[in-house]
Amino acid sequence: MTASLHVLTTGYADTRVAGTVTLLVDGATVAIVDPGMVANRRLILDPLADQGLAPEDVTDVIFSHHHPDHTLNAALFPEARFHDHMAVYRDDIWEDRDADGHRLSASIKLMKTPGHTAEDVSTLATTEQGLVVLTHLWWTAEGPADDPFAPDRELLREARQNVLALGPVLIVPGHGAPFAPSPSTPL
Repeated sequence: MTASLHVLTTGYADTRVAGTVTLLVDGATVAIVDPGMVANRRLILDPLADQGLAPEDVTDVIFSHHHPDHTLNAALFPEARFHDHMAVYRDDIWEDRDADGHRLSASIKLMKTPGHTAEDVSTLATTEQGLVVLTHLWWTAEGPADDPFAPDRELLREARQNVLALGPVLIVPGHGAPFAPSPSTPL
């Protein structure tokens, strides 16, 4: 089985900020990655409806990290479990677990990738096209090479190398359109 990938809204970071919000569907697992800041919530909800899904159908929400531009609209999904670097949350239940290797489904798992923050998590999705990595290790295809928020530049570089070593066919960055990694992808 493979997951299907749908970018609900493509983010940006210039004079205004919006995160890239992505939908992954793998059987009964309906996951939203980084439901953060957007110009209007309809930019998340309308493309979700175009996929035949309501907010109540979302089973899981994944936060790559806890900056508001990636978490602000989490409450749109009232039935979801919420995943971050250290736990799964639902209603009043807080279940500690290590995110590294945690599987949401047969085709969707998490990987610790500290870099943009010390607590970053990337989502790995096996799709028909191959491995797709949803991550904030890159803001866009161009980088930036030196993330201005990264607390440890070497840790960022190491996490980027680890992701690229997996051989992804596509990277969905934190604030831009998906891109195919190439030799010019910033480390």
